[in-house]
Amino acid sequence: MAYDEFLAERMERVYEERRVPCFAKKMFGGVCFMVDDKMCTGVLHKQMMVRVDPLFHDGALKKPGTRPMDESGMKGFIMIDPEYVDMDEDLEYWINLALEYNPKAKSSKKRT
Repeated sequence: MAYDEFLAERMERVYEERRVPCFAKKMFGGVCFMVDDKMCTGVLHKQMMVRVDPLFHDGALKKPGTRPMDESGMKGFIMIDPEYVDMDEDLEYWINLALEYNPKAKSSKKRT
């Protein structure tokens, strides 16, 4: 298993319950949930990935179990350890944060 499928199912259920149109796209050896054709959340191995407003990046990293997605200094992509999204309310907190930023996020350029 390249990623935690149960976590991905839980995340997908949150989107469905909120009637947020999204689709799953396999990338980076995991799965990302695309909202308005923009990466919003995902699962890489056993960790949750969220895309947050870069202005809130440093504040989000103060929450336990978080780290930047990579060490390049790219702001806005946060990884959360699995034990910090075991509870539905914690999972929903991170999805809400990602959904708040999604309308402002730039979509990646389409390849031709």
